[in-house]
Amino acid sequence: MEYSHSDDELVKQPIGYWSWAAYKAVVSRIRGALAELGTTQPQWWVLAQLARAEEPRNRDDVTAVLRDYLDTGQDALNTEIDATVERGWVTESAGGRLELTAGGRAFFDQAAARQDELWAERHAGISDEEYLTTLKVLQRFVHNTDGRAWHH
Repeated sequence: MEYSHSDDELVKQPIGYWSWAAYKAVVSRIRGALAELGTTQPQWWVLAQLARAEEPRNRDDVTAVLRDYLDTGQDALNTEIDATVERGWVTESAGGRLELTAGGRAFFDQAAARQDELWAERHAGISDEEYLTTLKVLQRFVHNTDGRAWHH
């Protein structure tokens, strides 16, 4: 890969631009790949929350975790949960418990395999050490600017 600038020039480049460019490229690639499967990224998040949960979850449990993901918001997440129910991937009991259907589990497994492929694609040529450093540096930028990340 050829970098945009020399090392001396790169250290003077704005983090805001490059973090935005990385965000845009990564999220666009993920959303495009999920759209090819017939779903949205927020629907994937909902399915993943249900598939990986140790205990059954209700709508409030799921939205509490996901509402701040990429500024999605509570209302949009409720719409996405409704879409997973309408598609037959999730059932919602009278008590509000959300559960994957057999079809939802099969679709989740298919989408999870695609997500694994995307992970490998994104991480090509990047060591775990480099990745860890990158995340720590980005979190330091969030901290230094009094920002908030989803886990705060």
